[in-house]
Amino acid sequence: MTDNTINAEQQTSPSRGKVLIVEDDSFLSSLLKTRIKNDGYDAYLASDGDAAWEFLKKEKPDLIFLDVILPKKSGFDLLESLQSDPEVKNIPIIIISNLGQDADISRGKELGAVDYFVKARVSVDDLVKKIGEYIKKS
Repeated sequence: MTDNTINAEQQTSPSRGKVLIVEDDSFLSSLLKTRIKNDGYDAYLASDGDAAWEFLKKEKPDLIFLDVILPKKSGFDLLESLQSDPEVKNIPIIIISNLGQDADISRGKELGAVDYFVKARVSVDDLVKKIGEYIKKS
């Protein structure tokens, strides 16, 4: 997805919760959205940090999957904005990124991410399983 619109696909049956996917890789975001939707959640996509921020002004998802390297506003910048806003700062955020250095992982967690996964080292199935864990905790 190259524009900064939000695409939502909602369930016809009762949803288990709302998940925002902030990812500029259209293949990965589409794959995640499909798997999340199949698991009973509403899935929303934002292709950059600005689109995610605009979405969060209107909607409060139960969980956010966040890439770090994004157009317009990076994932780290978005995390900083989220932490300074009392309305959204308690939403669990799971980082999914190609950045896997210890410094990047530490920074993400210091900025409030509840978990951090390197894309090359995690399966989509494992990510979807994490949704239930973190939504139950929040």
